[in-house]
Amino acid sequence: MTNPLRIDIVSDVMCPWCIIGYRQLSQALDAAGTDYEIRWHPFELNPEMPPEGQNTREHISEKYGSTPEQSEQARKHMQALADDLGFDFQWTEDSRMHNTFNTHQLLHWADLKGRKHDLKLALFTAHFTDQRNLSDDAVLADVAGEIGLDRAEAAAVLDDQRFANDVRSAEHFWQQQGISGVPAIVFDQKHLVTGAQGVDNYTSILSQLAEMKG
Repeated sequence: MTNPLRIDIVSDVMCPWCIIGYRQLSQALDAAGTDYEIRWHPFELNPEMPPEGQNTREHISEKYGSTPEQSEQARKHMQALADDLGFDFQWTEDSRMHNTFNTHQLLHWADLKGRKHDLKLALFTAHFTDQRNLSDDAVLADVAGEIGLDRAEAAAVLDDQRFANDVRSAEHFWQQQGISGVPAIVFDQKHLVTGAQGVDNYTSILSQLAEMKG
């Protein structure tokens, strides 16, 4: 019996391309019937983001120099891709970017419970579809509780920051591997693919990996 294909995904729940890329990959994996194991890893798009977050359009304008028209065009493009993948972006004029250091700490805790994947996907939905405030620890604890994790324990984890050093260490590890943008997907601990590549490209990658395994 062959080992499942290990897929390491470095990402941030603030990144729309991360959920698009994951959905594309998931579709390709399902079609290929590949036996796989996904491991999520932390990356902060905006480690200097203040606790209260920032309006998304304002942030994109400051960070990338995008005009409101370019920002709107990008949103429509991503929405069209997401619609085809069964994911719903619900941006508004009040949509905000958030500091995700606590989000990653909660995900680290969920990993110890065997629920990191479930929480990761729930957080993508909370942020992009439901426009919930992931800067608020109470909201993060609520999301954990909603998928069946212990809400009180989740709140305690965020309150005492017990996994802060673990998250910093993991972030540093991936930075040392040269990861400077997300999504970054590593197949079989050897093959790095960056960005949302599309279902067809992921299908091709999976096929090549299968051939290499023989």
